[in-house]
Amino acid sequence: MVKESFGEYLRNLREDEDIPIRKVAAALDIDQSTLSKFERGERLPKEEIIPKIAKYFEVDFEEMRLSYFGDKVVKQILFDQNAERILETAKEKLEYIKSKNYNQGKLNFNGI
Repeated sequence: MVKESFGEYLRNLREDEDIPIRKVAAALDIDQSTLSKFERGERLPKEEIIPKIAKYFEVDFEEMRLSYFGDKVVKQILFDQNAERILETAKEKLEYIKSKNYNQGKLNFNGI
């Protein structure tokens, strides 16, 4: 399943509601040019603004968060020739760390 980028998701939400970019920017207390950069994928917002965006558009916060973090991870590895292997390894490490720390009763990333 192909997912749109966070910026495309955000732009589509705004355009589907036919809301001018200036109005959304004002509601989020950010500059219009900043919101435009988010929508064009030139910049990702700070994580703290994601709940405000989800609330403004009345969309599922977790769905928006997944889109945001997906873009954040992809941005880090996009041009690496082993991007898919990096994701596979990260998934395996995630499962390992979660099971190891769960069994110890705490999450601890010092052992990475």
